[in-house]
Amino acid sequence: MAQGLEALSTMEYPGRVIIIGKSPGGDDVVMYAITGRSPSSQARRLEIDEENKNVFVKPTDEEILKTGQPELLVYSAIMYGKGIVVGNGKQTEDIRECMDMEKWPVEVLLDGQRKWDYEPDEPNYTPRISGCITNRGAALSVTKRAEDGAVIKHYFDIPMIPGKGKMIATYTGINEKPLPSFSGEPIDVEITGANTDECVEAMYEALGPEEGQPDFRVVAASAFVDKDGNVSATVKNRHDL
Repeated sequence: MAQGLEALSTMEYPGRVIIIGKSPGGDDVVMYAITGRSPSSQARRLEIDEENKNVFVKPTDEEILKTGQPELLVYSAIMYGKGIVVGNGKQTEDIRECMDMEKWPVEVLLDGQRKWDYEPDEPNYTPRISGCITNRGAALSVTKRAEDGAVIKHYFDIPMIPGKGKMIATYTGINEKPLPSFSGEPIDVEITGANTDECVEAMYEALGPEEGQPDFRVVAASAFVDKDGNVSATVKNRHDL
């Protein structure tokens, strides 16, 4: 079991996952993961575009991807350069456009998601999960569907404590139909990795299935921002293994 990520290890199918916190050495940390049950969800990978400061989802098979909903499956997952933004859909780019390092992070998330609600993938109505880090701190958000179809938006200020993090996911982790949306406050986790490689390995391991169960892992990623604003990123794609 991946040390510090026991809560993630108990989730059979979390969907997409965001962790924000600080490394033991004090770097800002963003971690992101994708799991998928369908062939179209599995037919993806993450690539790092250092020139455009973007970690983005790319299909591994265009034809298989088309059997799902490509507009929900391909997007920028982590964007950096001026602060750092993470999200599970196209809202990530809008949040990045609203980024101001002197804004409170909840304000950035609110401004960047004014036009967005939950994903239109009936019957799951997958929540949009997002996060960002500015000079004033860090925040996470969950935009989900109420039972009556209304849009609910939750915003959470995240304390940035070395070795600690907070986690949200699109689903509770229970693998059933329809998938139950994430609920409650962000979950406490420990960030034990000293660098992006160690964090990615820990996250990928935590997402691994119990013996005899299907492996839903697609990719894990991590980005570190040091005190000078320098960013390093690592991804681990299942299709590369």
